[in-house]
Amino acid sequence: MAKLWAGRTDGITSKLADDFNSSIHFDCRMYKQDITGSMAHAAMLSQQGIISEDDADTLINGLQAILFDLEAGTLSVDMDCEDIHMFIEQELTDRLGDVGKKLHTARSRNDQVALDMRLYLRDETDEISALTKAVVKAVTDKAEEYAEAIMPGYTHLQRAQPISFGHQLMAYAFMLLRDIDRLADCRKRLNISPIGCCALAGTTYNTDRYFEAKELGFDGICQNSIDGVSDRDFCVELLSDLSMMMMHLSRFSEEIILWCSWEFKFVELSDSFTTGSSIMPQKKNPDMAELVRGKTGRVYGDLMGLLTVLKGIPLAYNKDMQEDKEGVFDACDTVKMCLKIMAEMVSSMKANTENMYKAAQKGFINATDLADYLVGKGLPFRSAYKISGQTVSACISSGKVLETLTLDEYKAFSPLFDNDVYEAIDLKKCVEKRTSEGGTSFGSVRKQISTVRSKLS
Repeated sequence: MAKLWAGRTDGITSKLADDFNSSIHFDCRMYKQDITGSMAHAAMLSQQGIISEDDADTLINGLQAILFDLEAGTLSVDMDCEDIHMFIEQELTDRLGDVGKKLHTARSRNDQVALDMRLYLRDETDEISALTKAVVKAVTDKAEEYAEAIMPGYTHLQRAQPISFGHQLMAYAFMLLRDIDRLADCRKRLNISPIGCCALAGTTYNTDRYFEAKELGFDGICQNSIDGVSDRDFCVELLSDLSMMMMHLSRFSEEIILWCSWEFKFVELSDSFTTGSSIMPQKKNPDMAELVRGKTGRVYGDLMGLLTVLKGIPLAYNKDMQEDKEGVFDACDTVKMCLKIMAEMVSSMKANTENMYKAAQKGFINATDLADYLVGKGLPFRSAYKISGQTVSACISSGKVLETLTLDEYKAFSPLFDNDVYEAIDLKKCVEKRTSEGGTSFGSVRKQISTVRSKLS
């Protein structure tokens, strides 16, 4: 097939070179953005008197027909074309003749591909933000359901202090809210139009870049034409944001995996989001959570791959930059699938509140409250801390928990202990007393839930 760029060369390359050079098998997904951008470009050319209004109408109608045929399935992308831009221009020229050849006036594939990428990733960012909100809602709904379920909070994976399960879940809701904020910030920098930068130096035609940007919903234009065609910061930034989001999803998945184990047995996942073993019939494996955790490394790899591609490229456009697409597309696809899985998996997850409560008791996580009780009786904190530790040690030796020690046993450690000690170490009371802003008290958790719901709406 003759190349549209044939001129300086005869446009004939080897089959091996064609396959190596081609990007259509992955950039074909941008057909809608390419057509939309071309329609705006035709309108601008007409407005500026560069082509006639009749030619612009013919081009726009022809492009609309190609879009309709592609989406209806009556037209298939020709994978022998070099890229999606060449396919659409070739198809348009085949349909319209010489008028189709006018479309590429005052633009280059360099600014065209940069435009398509920004349009495509703007759509992807909006979709990912919506999917992330769905996960936040699922987490928040579950937190509200278990706002008063007592569980051990952990540091160093050791039982530390009593919290509500709702409080633990809301930590992930706030992480994901930050991810949504980051995507919104990324979108602002992404939503700048490069079209009209041409190959790198602009054009001699009297174009109106602002008109074209407005037609396509951009907030402004790239102010330097060299930067406009060579900038892929928006791809790196989006990959960075997606990597951080996957890190949050991975941490959440890791906890779900732990909570599902027989050693914890804090939660039960729906059968719909687990698998069995091919040899061990008793198994119920949290494969979906494990896959989310595993796919995090894949998205990290996409980020590092693009950073490595870009680090040594001189200005302006170089073919290396074709390597921006597969990694970004892969990361977007991966994140979207993980978010869909997480939303459904969390929504159908059930907590074993009895096991959580027992674990909280056996972990002596009310030991700090025992020390605070003695401080309230006038004992210095360090002395209270020591007595509390000795009391815990005695419980471990005797197979008891703090709640089951007799008052006489308490008084053996300090005469300051009285009957009110049992109220002080009641796990529910311990949680309820932590009323500081952002703490684990039931009221605080409900306030957090209200805050998140307000942000989502």
